[in-house]
Amino acid sequence: MRALIFWRARFSDCLLDNNIKNGEVMSVDAIGFSANLLKAVKACGYKTLTPIQQQAIPVIRTGVDVLASAQTGTGKTAAFTLPILDALAKDVKINADGFDSTSTVNALILTPTRELAAQVAKNIKAYSEYLPLRSGVVFGGVNMPPQIKMLKSGVDILVATPGRLLEHLEQRNVDLSQVKYLVLDEADRMLDMGFYQDIEQIVSLIKAKHQTMMFSATFSNKVKTLAKKLLKTPKTIAVAKQNATSGKVKQSVYWVSETRKAELLSEIIGVNNWQQVLVFAGTKESANILAKELELDGIKTALCHGDKSQGARNKALEKFTAGSVRVLVATDVAARGLDISDLPYVVNFHLPFLAEDYVHRIGRSGRAGKSGTAISLVSPKDEQFLDNIEALIGRKFERIVLPGYELDRPLPAHYDAKEDAPLKKSRYQATQEKNQMLARKKQNAKPAAKRRAKSQRAKTKTAKKKR
Repeated sequence: MRALIFWRARFSDCLLDNNIKNGEVMSVDAIGFSANLLKAVKACGYKTLTPIQQQAIPVIRTGVDVLASAQTGTGKTAAFTLPILDALAKDVKINADGFDSTSTVNALILTPTRELAAQVAKNIKAYSEYLPLRSGVVFGGVNMPPQIKMLKSGVDILVATPGRLLEHLEQRNVDLSQVKYLVLDEADRMLDMGFYQDIEQIVSLIKAKHQTMMFSATFSNKVKTLAKKLLKTPKTIAVAKQNATSGKVKQSVYWVSETRKAELLSEIIGVNNWQQVLVFAGTKESANILAKELELDGIKTALCHGDKSQGARNKALEKFTAGSVRVLVATDVAARGLDISDLPYVVNFHLPFLAEDYVHRIGRSGRAGKSGTAISLVSPKDEQFLDNIEALIGRKFERIVLPGYELDRPLPAHYDAKEDAPLKKSRYQATQEKNQMLARKKQNAKPAAKRRAKSQRAKTKTAKKKR
């Protein structure tokens, strides 16, 4: 009870997005950024600020510590990076190259995963396009030497995962003593992944007076404990939790047996000619199996999960966004931090254990006012998870059963697999053949394939003449 009273007393200065009237938006021009930062922000497509940006940016600019509750997809990265970039750009001493002459690490942003670190770094690079600042990112799963070279050359803003940053600190590759701005992004995830002591160790190396910002989807007990230790009289910003899903995303539930999910998914993708489909699998093993089955059906598929190296994950994402593969099969942890613009299709091959993760998953589609489609393949063993999702978002889904995929459909009395196989051609088989045909056509359309075909025709022609 005493801890609860202490928490309320210490973090009572709470700014809720309820004080933003419905429909009230702020233009990026009104926030007061420098001309060069504003130019980059507009080039990224920003016209107005999101609720978390409207609240957090003015508070961060006052220099106080901040504890903010905001979920993925709310614009939180810009909420903390833009005011930091604006402040740093005003203080730099420019050298002959047009960059900060000192390039000491002035801002440190910690993230729980490699993917999120890479995405935050990518955003910072875009926002600082016209600023005299250097930024860099370090995370595990890739070689150290390029990161060491980058750190030795100097950066103003460093994005890092705790584990890899500690490795660099142990090797004295980076100095954090002059950090002025510290951000813990997705703090709840970092703590869930066991980074509490790593964070404490990293923060202890910051000697300068600094502003600390914690962004978290939830204010769990772990988050509160860490906040109490790191933050000094912070402002608390709580953007209302988005339990409701976007009206721009068409959601459907297909009722199907567990053993026929892959078959049904292949048919849906093939018959509807879906491109760029993000599929969430429950485990790394199930992701591997599903990817193989889709490939056998002629659907080009890439994988993104914890057993894949960082290089392999990056390559998979590049192929997916470029359109050279139609499907990206991922697990929740590996997909966290992936930012795929204009994603049209999301599939829940397995429903998540936490209902909130359903909202996060399908929220990757239908962004920026665009429409999207999200489907869930649900078997009887998933029903409890579906009930939890329906309770969370306040909606009941129709269980769609496609003809041929009925759970209780009995086999004919005369059925004989060997005798009937040549006579029976299911919709799935037709889709499989169609997918494989499309894949062959696409492969044959490539320049190298055309050259090989031309060479083969020439050889055949020569062989006929010799006869």
